[in-house]
Amino acid sequence: MYVAVKGGEQAIENAHRLMAEERRGAQSVPELTVEQILEQMRLAVDRVMSEGALYDPWLAALAVKQARGDLVEATFLLRAYRTTLPRLYDSLPVDTTAMEVRRRVSATFKDIPGGQVLGPTFDYTHRLLDFGLAAGARPEPAATVPDETMDEAKPPLSRVMDLLAGEGLVETPGDKGDGERPVGDITRDPLTYPAARDVRLQNLARGDEGFLLALGYSSQRGFGDNHPFAGEIRMGEVAVSICPDELGFEVEIGDITVSECEMVTSFKGSKDELPRFTRGYGLSFGYNERKAMAMSLVDRSLQARELGEDINAPSRDEEFVLSHSDNVEAQGFVQHLKLPHYVDFQADLVMVRGMRAEILKRADDKAETEEAA
Repeated sequence: MYVAVKGGEQAIENAHRLMAEERRGAQSVPELTVEQILEQMRLAVDRVMSEGALYDPWLAALAVKQARGDLVEATFLLRAYRTTLPRLYDSLPVDTTAMEVRRRVSATFKDIPGGQVLGPTFDYTHRLLDFGLAAGARPEPAATVPDETMDEAKPPLSRVMDLLAGEGLVETPGDKGDGERPVGDITRDPLTYPAARDVRLQNLARGDEGFLLALGYSSQRGFGDNHPFAGEIRMGEVAVSICPDELGFEVEIGDITVSECEMVTSFKGSKDELPRFTRGYGLSFGYNERKAMAMSLVDRSLQARELGEDINAPSRDEEFVLSHSDNVEAQGFVQHLKLPHYVDFQADLVMVRGMRAEILKRADDKAETEEAA
């Protein structure tokens, strides 16, 4: 806080008022409502929920409005609010196999059980500006196919990776006994190294999408020798359940939208293991497909230590990745440079002036000595 600046508290209050005016914009333009952001800027809302580690679309939309569209600032706001909430229960592991799928694609097999479901996606658009949106054009309704079995319970869509697991070609979750120990919690316990995979995944799930995207891209370009295939990407609604001690049985408390990605990468094997495929896993709140994909790429890179691979790239360096992926912490450390550092800078200024004076004095003394000689 600029407490040392002339004007003090009054200047800060005026800065807040000015920010509110800037946020509102021209009074002649209708104000953007939280509901409009929630309905029409949903991808921004989903990113803030994921990186803010709090599933509440309305609060995330409010944070986006308050932050004027700055998604990192909105994430900070949501994280700060999250710290005020009581923690009543731990939810049970979410069964994404039972997901009510709205999108599901695989780049490894063309024909998959249950079929490919394209869903809402930018993938097949031409990336041309649609000026019809500026004119308020209404979209054509999507074609639907009558579902004669709508009233019947649909069977869960099996995982594409199970096709490889059935042949023993890919490691299955739990092979290393990870499910036998308590799951870590990075919101309560400090991060230590080496970190277990569950802790790494928690960190990545809250991590900045741009940072993870860059790391995942670097691993594909040769900084880590990662050549993955998208085993399966799915998006849809999953049930969240808890098991209260006083009841002793599961209670479903609601549904959330998640995006999930499993990348498959070849592993040449070692003296103890046959060649096989390995998994990279990513899961994110909302429709956040790019984040889930980037997360799965980095998750696979961070398995280098367990697989006996060389730690020879940024995406494989556990401490580098986990210590710098949090955008709230990163922006705080960078932006603190705006705050007064008058005393520190004056100390450096005195030191630099003294060093320069000493060097110049030695140069003058040397010149005088040479001239006298």
